[in-house]
Order: sequence, then structure tokens, then C-alpha cells
Amino acid sequence: MTPKNLTPKNTLTAVIAAALAATTGLVALPAVAHQHGHHAKATPNIVETAVSTGVHTTLVAAVKAAGLVDTLSSPGPFTVFAPTDTAFAKLPEGTVATLVKPENKGTLTTILTYHAVAGKVTSTDLIALIQKSGGTATLTTVSGGKLTARLSGDKIVITDAKGGTTAVTTADVMTSNGVIHVTDGVFLPA
Repeated sequence: MTPKNLTPKNTLTAVIAAALAATTGLVALPAVAHQHGHHAKATPNIVETAVSTGVHTTLVAAVKAAGLVDTLSSPGPFTVFAPTDTAFAKLPEGTVATLVKPENKGTLTTILTYHAVAGKVTSTDLIALIQKSGGTATLTTVSGGKLTARLSGDKIVITDAKGGTTAVTTADVMTSNGVIHVTDGVFLPA
């Protein structure tokens, strides 16, 4: 079943425009509620889970524009740091609309794969790695870039190559092909 707001009739532009129109008043739904959906048959994959949250419209549209749906639907496993629509809205005006243009597919792909790590890394795994590494842990992303993780109180904070910091707001959303950690910012590679 396709949610009404993601029918094939909607254009990518409409999806992006709607996502960009979202304000910080958007309330992030607990992603865990979607983990045990109405269908007891199969656990959704990363893409299906992102579609179901209602707060990852921009991310899903970007994944489609970059041609990464098949990759992120494959067995993986992957760990994906998934920015919310509100996180994308923090980028300078026009950034997302520019990135989803066909001529910018390479840049968009690099940014999106900078949000993915090969393997299944739960928050428990990540916290153990941070503690074992003396307070910060370096993750190598699918794009080949580096992310640095540390703890700030009880939150996992990720620093990207440009020095931007992003918090994990919902950790350990389990999918059939990995795990999603919801973030309040978009990672930017060097």
C-alpha cells in the first residue's frame, strides 16, 4: 500500500517543495512505533521504514533522485543516519532543490552515502566503540568519508568532515537490512 502523500502522481518537485515547506514545528514521531507495523509478515527494509515515518520525506525523495533505492533495499546490512525533514530544512534555501537535479546526481549520491556505514552498528555498539577509543570513534562511511562519534551526556553526537555536529535523536530503528539512527542534521562531506 502506498501512502496517499507518496502516490506516483506526485512529482519529485512537489515532494521536495512540501518537505522544504515543513517548519521546525514538525514533531518527530517515535520511529519505534513504526517498527512493529500493522503487518506481522516481514520487517520493512531501510527505504520502507524511512517512507513510513512521515518525517523523512526529503530523504526518501533524495534517495530516489540519487538512484539509491535498490542499494538501500538490498540485504546490506547498512547503518543509516537518517536526517529528518526538519534537518534538511536547516540547509541553506534551495540546497535540496539544487541537489535533486539530474546534473547533480553525483554530488547527491556522495552526500547520501556519507550517511551510511557498511554493517549493522547499533547504539550499544557505537557507545562501546566510543568508550574503547577514549571518547571518540571514527566511522568510515560508504562514500569513503569519515564521521566522528562521541557522547554528549546520554546522546550520541556525530561530527562531519566540515565540523558540523548532529545529534542522534532516535537510535536503533531496526530494519530487515540494518539499522537507522534518526538525526537532527545533515552530514556534509569535505
